[in-house]
Amino acid sequence: MSYGQASRGTVPLSDGQAAPAPAARSGSRGRRLAAILFAVAAAAFVLDRVTKAWAVGSLQGRPPIVLIPHVLDLSYTTNSGGAFSLLTGAPWLFFTASIAISAGIVWLAFRQTSLVTAIGMGLILGGALGNLADRLTRGTGVSGRVVDFIHLHMWPTFNVADSCVVIGAIVVAAGALFQRRPAPPGDAVQPATGGA
Repeated sequence: MSYGQASRGTVPLSDGQAAPAPAARSGSRGRRLAAILFAVAAAAFVLDRVTKAWAVGSLQGRPPIVLIPHVLDLSYTTNSGGAFSLLTGAPWLFFTASIAISAGIVWLAFRQTSLVTAIGMGLILGGALGNLADRLTRGTGVSGRVVDFIHLHMWPTFNVADSCVVIGAIVVAAGALFQRRPAPPGDAVQPATGGA
């Protein structure tokens, strides 16, 4: 086999066949990472919906469940704003932002190269869709109120979807910060110029 054949991305195998080109391997990895992203998103979405259904059935109209006195309790409330009850008077803003973020993540899903980033983006997608479902089903138009029930004292009440969005953003940022950088060009192995 000539050096030119190797440069085109095929590797000889013992039975005379060629290994898949790097582009094919990259495409297969991209599909696997997209599948992981969507699986994480689905898990986050389902967890959010289940916990909110439990909160509505078990906490609404009842005293809070105290987990850690003066620190953490579970109490039912709703809000029309964003995560952690931000900007409660602007439901359209958060509806539009949720749609844009979700569409962007879906568009980027098959372009992922990092497992960490795929997991983080999956958490963001699942959380955004979880709160979006509340906005569409718990009111008129897109002004539905989001169910919150996790109350850390000295912090606005939130839900699982809010947690997924925040944790996902931290994971994506950490993945970008610590992502392994390619070796400098001078460190690359150079092909042999001499030979038979």
